[in-house]
Amino acid sequence: MTSGAWLPLLFAVPILAAAVSVLDRSGRLGRVLAVAVPAGLALAGGALVWATRDGQVVVAQVAGWPGGVAIPFVADLFAALLLTLIGLLVVASMVFAVASGVAADPLVAPMVLVLTAGVAGAFLTADLFNLFVMIEVALLPSYVLMARTGGRRAARATRLYLTVNLTASTLLLAGLAAVYGTAGTLNLAALAGRGGEPVVATAVGVVLVALAVKAAVVPVHTWLPATYPHASPAVTALFSGLLTKVGVYALIRVVTLVYEPGPTLTAVVVAVAAVSMVVGVLGALGEPTMRGVLAFHMVSQTGYVLVGLGLAGAVGLAAAVFYLVQYATVKAALFLAVGAVEVRRRTGVIKELGGVAAEHRWTTVTFLLGALSLTGLPPFSGFWAKLGILGAAVEAGSAVAFTTALVVSLGTMLSMLKLGTGVFWGTRPAPAPDAAAEPAPVGAATAGAAADLPGRIAAADPDHDRRPDWDARPTLLRAARERGWPAGLVAPGLVLALLSLVVGLYPEPLLGLAQTAGQVLSDPTTYVRGVLGG
Repeated sequence: MTSGAWLPLLFAVPILAAAVSVLDRSGRLGRVLAVAVPAGLALAGGALVWATRDGQVVVAQVAGWPGGVAIPFVADLFAALLLTLIGLLVVASMVFAVASGVAADPLVAPMVLVLTAGVAGAFLTADLFNLFVMIEVALLPSYVLMARTGGRRAARATRLYLTVNLTASTLLLAGLAAVYGTAGTLNLAALAGRGGEPVVATAVGVVLVALAVKAAVVPVHTWLPATYPHASPAVTALFSGLLTKVGVYALIRVVTLVYEPGPTLTAVVVAVAAVSMVVGVLGALGEPTMRGVLAFHMVSQTGYVLVGLGLAGAVGLAAAVFYLVQYATVKAALFLAVGAVEVRRRTGVIKELGGVAAEHRWTTVTFLLGALSLTGLPPFSGFWAKLGILGAAVEAGSAVAFTTALVVSLGTMLSMLKLGTGVFWGTRPAPAPDAAAEPAPVGAATAGAAADLPGRIAAADPDHDRRPDWDARPTLLRAARERGWPAGLVAPGLVLALLSLVVGLYPEPLLGLAQTAGQVLSDPTTYVRGVLGG
């Protein structure tokens, strides 16, 4: 165990930076801090990766109380990898937000900093109640970001997003009360191995259901594709890399600590994961918008991660860690690539696009690298991620997990071909008449026609209700469009895609770290001793 008295700063510094940025009404200081602070978080995460690379944990017991009573901040290798990752993803998303004009809103940078603090705190805490608090800290600014960076329909999406998350948070709080009432503690290390007690296992099961909602696991997944595409592309990329990953991380952490591996647990988790994989990829094949396709893929890819959890053992958990890290990177790169297309073309509807490859090759390269990795083709990082899942399925003798992973990979390839042929290759369609243009009312007949305008729009454009209209704020986005394809729109996604390619070409370092993280998760003795003080 290593002392980490500075760990709480990884939560406190972004909060303080957010408070400082609010004082600058111009928003310039906030934009600088919203890039610099996450960059510092990534460096701190890298230092933690180095400190925990041999399976050790870094612990800070806040308030001077002994282990099991104090507020614990704990970093093992799994948490350190994710801290490094979210720092990089926030930097990339903020650079894109500045280039697209979204960050001109003075509230965007402070909200991003608060969200970053909440996610970092969730990865570091070893107490279920503090996990609840950190999740809420991350969610509060997400409501503001979705509402302020979207268009007219974002208000409806925000209501759904708010309702689902508040319901899940209420269920989570009820589960925490049940856990405390049955086990007498909410400290994760103190709960280690107590899943064998039926009453404790049931109470923790309520917590897991709430976390599954936040992770968008089937059948509680429909809110995600109905909400994420209605925020701005930068915010969607940010949410994809941070918010749902908190739910997935918490599921892995709680299950591996509380429950002992067994056939019942394996069957339940693998079944849920397999259904999530299939439903997610089928939903992606039917989506008419670029970000809608990618949002459904988030559901499918979460299923892959949970397969590694369900198979249990160090091999399955190592595969889950590797898959989670590379998939979050690749998915953010894809969201930023299609987001750049939306900023330039002013639409995300696939049938209205085409020919982007002839217009801008680097955005096309970003998409191509991300799509090939997400599909799982060699030599990209997704190949090693899916190979790890398949290897774990073979070792566990799970034909369901193996077959589902292979079949869903084919569906992923088809949906990426759908985006590639519809958006980047082919020819750009001729502009259609503006069906939404309302004629000037002349007389009663024209007034009646105007009253029926929503119905006529829906008939002429069946994708109208699903069409992202985040760019309904021309004052924020006009400058970005007039500059063509600025580097800030293209570079963030390209850098992430190239990073994924490097991992694919040289996978040994991340594979080795994932194997160590998997061993610590499968045998949490070091984690428990670190939290409880021996």
